[in-house]
Amino acid sequence: MRSSSNPVFSSLSSESARGATQLGGASRAAFHQGQYGQQGFGAQQGYAQSGYAQPGYAAQQPQFASDDRPMTIDDVVSKTGITLGVIAVIGIIAYWLSLSAGLAMPLLLVGGIGGFITVLVATFGRKMDSAVVTLIYAAFEGLFIGAVSHVFTMDIQGASAGVVIGQAILGTFGVFAGMLFVYKTGAVRVTPKFTRFMTAAIIGVVVMMLGNLVGAIFFDFNPLRDGGPIAIIFSLVCIGLAAFSFLMDFDNADRLVRAGAPSKMAWGVALGLAVTLVWLYVEILRLMSYFRD
Repeated sequence: MRSSSNPVFSSLSSESARGATQLGGASRAAFHQGQYGQQGFGAQQGYAQSGYAQPGYAAQQPQFASDDRPMTIDDVVSKTGITLGVIAVIGIIAYWLSLSAGLAMPLLLVGGIGGFITVLVATFGRKMDSAVVTLIYAAFEGLFIGAVSHVFTMDIQGASAGVVIGQAILGTFGVFAGMLFVYKTGAVRVTPKFTRFMTAAIIGVVVMMLGNLVGAIFFDFNPLRDGGPIAIIFSLVCIGLAAFSFLMDFDNADRLVRAGAPSKMAWGVALGLAVTLVWLYVEILRLMSYFRD
């Protein structure tokens, strides 16, 4: 199975594959068929191909423990909506605190570091099916989003700051909707070659960010974030990578649904989509601040 460059989705895919060991006989065979993309990634076809389907009986979906059921698109939509709602509410509160109480930097640090640690716990601690972990991440990212929104618009007077933030939000969800349309129409297909390219590109960008951070701290050299031509190009590259990352996120979520992964895995899907959305929003807002300056 192809994994996403998003570490959350990569771990989520592995977690669902491990969950197949809990199934017995034909159901386990069907889960593996759907999970690894054979026979059109369909769990029903996987069951039929496994040799366990009997004449006169329709192929069945994998059966999970009685306290759970297979994940659906509705689960993904609802859990993602809840996650983004928490980010939005806490983000508004954090923005107000940054604006009125001057707490932008503390909230920025707490939110950024806390969100990063939460993603690590979810990814390496096998907590991809945890609603608590996903909502904790949403709370931290709300603090981060609110603070960073103030930092990028602090020199704008009056309601104009809200207009800029609103434009960045619209741009973020516009890109999200556009890439969902691209995925659904098959205009760009998620192939192993595409996944390898995206993974290598994102790793390269992360390395460049770390190098730029070291240069800014110790040598006062910050070409990737100083608002100049190189910084603008770098932000455009980051926006492009974040946008195309949605394709792999959608593909992994689609595979989990088709494979009949447990419904609680929808929280991991929501977490992965939130990570990409936050990255895209920050880069769009940063780029807008460059052009304003």
